[in-house]
Amino acid sequence: MIKKAFQIGVVASLVAVVGPSWAASPELRAVHLSATPGSAQIALDLTGVTRQKVFRLEHPERAVIDLGHTHLARGVRAPPGVGIVSGVRIGTQPGGTVRVVIQLKSPAPTHSAWTLLPGRRGRQLVVTLGNSLEADADASTNSTPNSDAGVDGVPKIIRAAHAPLESGRDVVIAVDAGHGGMDPGAIGRGGTREKDVVLAIARALAERINGEPGMRAVLTRDRDEFLILRDRIGRARIAKADMFVSVHADSIMNRSVSGASVYVLSEHGATNEAARWLADRENAADLMGGVKLDDKDKALASVLLDLSQTANISASMTAAQRVIGSLDAVGQVRKAQVQQAGFVVLKSPDIPSMLVETAYISNPEEELRLRNTRQQAALADAIFAGLRGYFTQNPPVGTRFAQARRSTMASAGVLAAPAASTP
Repeated sequence: MIKKAFQIGVVASLVAVVGPSWAASPELRAVHLSATPGSAQIALDLTGVTRQKVFRLEHPERAVIDLGHTHLARGVRAPPGVGIVSGVRIGTQPGGTVRVVIQLKSPAPTHSAWTLLPGRRGRQLVVTLGNSLEADADASTNSTPNSDAGVDGVPKIIRAAHAPLESGRDVVIAVDAGHGGMDPGAIGRGGTREKDVVLAIARALAERINGEPGMRAVLTRDRDEFLILRDRIGRARIAKADMFVSVHADSIMNRSVSGASVYVLSEHGATNEAARWLADRENAADLMGGVKLDDKDKALASVLLDLSQTANISASMTAAQRVIGSLDAVGQVRKAQVQQAGFVVLKSPDIPSMLVETAYISNPEEELRLRNTRQQAALADAIFAGLRGYFTQNPPVGTRFAQARRSTMASAGVLAAPAASTP
């Protein structure tokens, strides 16, 4: 039986201004899925915006996305089922409609919101299924059915709430498996490809995060696909991530070199990125704290961006130190101090970010360990432990971690009111 058709769970990001015009028929080029046992996000990469209709079917439970006047690009594959999603199917319907069917293990509430993000390659439509505190907050301010649709079905941009106070939301961690697709990354002497082992570690890390109450992981890629470096940052921004962790395996000519290391953004890299943001700020999204740059003069925008970057690098450094300490407990650490570099994936000005070189794939012994599922799990557990330790001590406002920390401090008397002074 078909339930009432309705617009659901959409977060659209403008990933580029290039490509077909709004009037041209867009093309669906890729479908990505991230999910937990209770919720899911499915991202559709398109060359332009189109009318979308989303509805549900039951017996069995399914969510259906119809993209009107859309072409299906060659080679587009449906991602495998994970979490609440048991499977995904993609096909074409009469009249030029592309249909994406998401099979669900249980009914999932849905929400509607549009947001605008910077980027370079068409548009991305993200459909959210299941309980989401951020989506609930958006829905409460847009309770009129289809209130996010503008004239002629063109989406109206609304503000994306990042951390509503006292919501008890999850800490969101974007887990980025380096390389992928046509980019294999470093290749070990035994033929092990970096892109394969880091994806396995990233998946294990995401599973570990999702198993922790108050934490949620979003994978930038969950399959062997090539991503432009800034698209990885873009996907973290779509997820409103509190932390970005890029997983890699190092390589060097000297095959005896071994051990892990962790990088955060350098001051020089931050300066270059600030110049880029200020140059493009008319098209840039708001910073995560809701600070807009496009309505500020250049001097004020520069100061605001500098403040955001300085706080961001400081938070990244503190979190990275936690991760290094945890990695040291499961194996050799090559560089005991956090390193700084200008890697592109670290350049988000408002999301604390780190790049973890888990081991040297160029070292034959470490190459073997990287291929071992137990070692992959151990590395994932170590990174997770560092992240959890960081967020326990430095919880973002509005998260369950923040509530827990307040309760702990209150029970210890730290938050108790000061005693009245003696007259």
